[in-house]
Amino acid sequence: MDALENLLQRFVAQSQEILGNHLVGIYLHGSAAMGCFHWAKSDIDLLVVVNETVPNDIKRRFMDRVIALNAAAPPKGIEMSVVKREVCNPFVYPTPFELHFSVAHLQWYKADPLDYIDKMKGTDKDLAAHFTVIVHRGKCLYGSAIEDVFGAVGKEDYFDSIWSDIEHAETEIMDNPTYMILNLCRVLAYQREGLILSKQEGGRWGMDNLPQGHRALIAQALDDYASNPSAAWDEDQARAFAATMIAQIRDESIPACR
Repeated sequence: MDALENLLQRFVAQSQEILGNHLVGIYLHGSAAMGCFHWAKSDIDLLVVVNETVPNDIKRRFMDRVIALNAAAPPKGIEMSVVKREVCNPFVYPTPFELHFSVAHLQWYKADPLDYIDKMKGTDKDLAAHFTVIVHRGKCLYGSAIEDVFGAVGKEDYFDSIWSDIEHAETEIMDNPTYMILNLCRVLAYQREGLILSKQEGGRWGMDNLPQGHRALIAQALDDYASNPSAAWDEDQARAFAATMIAQIRDESIPACR
């Protein structure tokens, strides 16, 4: 059994143990569901659906197990949201969530878990993208089938969700060039063809569909994503790519997903 499968099985078992009758299902999305997971570069994307609001004492026990399990996760860690079934179908946007965790919040939880449990709830536009991937390409790890839990995400909501990740690409691309280059490609692929792609698949789509002048930069991003880092990034080239892609994305009409 590989490390990822072992971690997922432990997450499911611990979730069943702690959440009990609250638990509707556990769903895998992101790169691990789409066949392009890389231990050094990917996080593990999980969505937990519950029947009703989970009491804070149970949230605390659940989070303690998630934190312990995260120590065995890849460097980017576990990214997990807990949502109530009632927001899944019909889909609610922006989507309310009951609890969230990623490595970005690890120190907050360790420093003050009660404050974290009290405040880590609200709405999250990213969930529209996560729900879409679950519906189209996700995996049910435990519980009710995907088609029994999740309704359709409107194309406008999905686009708004993925657009929020790249709308500032011209100024933010050098913060994480690989992520932004591949993400720009997959957003344009959705705009043009209605494709629901991973970052890696978005990059491959870009190699096949974008002008020759962009391909060296996209290839560099794909190599880096596959943990084969190459030369330093050309900042001017990266910023010019971002500007061109943002302009094209703005100009495209929004298609139906397929």
